[in-house]
Amino acid sequence: MSLRLGDIAPDFTANTTEGPIHFHEWLGNSWGMIFSHPADFTPVCTTELGRTAQLSDEFAKRGVKVIAVSVDPIDQHHEWVKDINEVNNTTVNFPLIADENREVATLYDMIHPNASEKATVRSVFIIGPDKKIKLTLTYPASTGRNFFEILRVIDSLQLTATYSVATPADWQEGEDVIVTPAVSNDQLEEKFPKGVTFVKPYLRKTPQPNK
Repeated sequence: MSLRLGDIAPDFTANTTEGPIHFHEWLGNSWGMIFSHPADFTPVCTTELGRTAQLSDEFAKRGVKVIAVSVDPIDQHHEWVKDINEVNNTTVNFPLIADENREVATLYDMIHPNASEKATVRSVFIIGPDKKIKLTLTYPASTGRNFFEILRVIDSLQLTATYSVATPADWQEGEDVIVTPAVSNDQLEEKFPKGVTFVKPYLRKTPQPNK
């Protein structure tokens, strides 16, 4: 059965480029991103891992731990990391899981038989401090992931985890947000002292609360 939003992210132990980990213990109370790659030494993945490394400060300031997974062995991972660093002029500073037995890939339903019976698809899971899955994304092998979009979604998830708001289409950090329907009009002044604009009775906007 595929994982759904709100499910507890499966725990596992694995060997990584930074040594053995116990996933839930490694994650601790942080947010996390686990993302899969069909195989080592693949062109699109080389750019993706490099871009993630280049954005390490962005993930860090959001308190997000990053971990990647590929079904190739650990010695091959270490060799691939050298290429990633060279091609992208960066330093990979997050662990890469060696999932030779496809245990993690199976737990996270990263193998789609219609796409490939052996290799993982490009899956992304964002996991909250409560270990629950907050976001799932799946890309085809030919399409590189947009990590600015992933960061944008993390900003939205972290904002809406704290405040009674949602984010509208194409929202960016610092823009107005939407008051959730669970908040009654009588509560608006107390919860949103910056003010609320009624676009429609069911569509109420307010400045981003933490800005």
